Amino acid sequence: MLAAELVRGGVKVIIAVSPPAVRAARATTDKIPIVAVDLETDPVASGWVTSLGHPGGNVTGLFLDFPDFSAKCLQPLTESVAGLSHVGVLWDPAGGPRQLDSIEAAAASLGVTTHVMKVDRVVDLEKIFEDVSRERVGGIVLLSSPIFIGSPQLVADLALKDRLPSITLFTEIARKGGMLAYGPDLPGLYRQAAVLTHKILHGATARLPAGGQP
Repeated sequence: MLAAELVRGGVKVIIAVSPPAVRAARATTDKIPIVAVDLETDPVASGWVTSLGHPGGNVTGLFLDFPDFSAKCLQPLTESVAGLSHVGVLWDPAGGPRQLDSIEAAAASLGVTTHVMKVDRVVDLEKIFEDVSRERVGGIVLLSSPIFIGSPQLVADLALKDRLPSITLFTEIARKGGMLAYGPDLPGLYRQAAVLTHKILHGATARLPAGGQP
């Protein structure tokens, strides 16, 4: 609905942050350029672009290989928590299954079992932390989601309250009191999205950065 309002309003570019936002914008228009900041989706597999080198269509932006980042998050946690064998994984289904598949494969290779908790809404976070704590996990991994980065203090406070060593892709959560973070410079990504938008508004042809990454 919001994407349709933007199209009716005659905007020249749509900046879409998160997979649901990109999906909504792409479903609404195939003419207006869409600058994505999407940390969970493979743009080729999703059908949004033909290839990274020649995307075609109207979708461009910043797509990172976050499934691999998610898997790599597990290793620093196992190195920081002695004897870690059971990990809680907080996953937003709106981001798709790739992150979850990747971290479950990494956990199997490390001999770690996972307890997955779906997170659909910010208001559910407190109960979810309580539930995962009762599973007697030795730590938690928070997969990439706007739900977590949108409430960094709340996430950090809940992890501390339940004494759960945690790791996330978002450094802001670690700065608020969470234990560990492993990921890119998110403000830098938004600056790059702004640069792409500026170029498109001044006549540049939209295309993905080399390799789909900044």
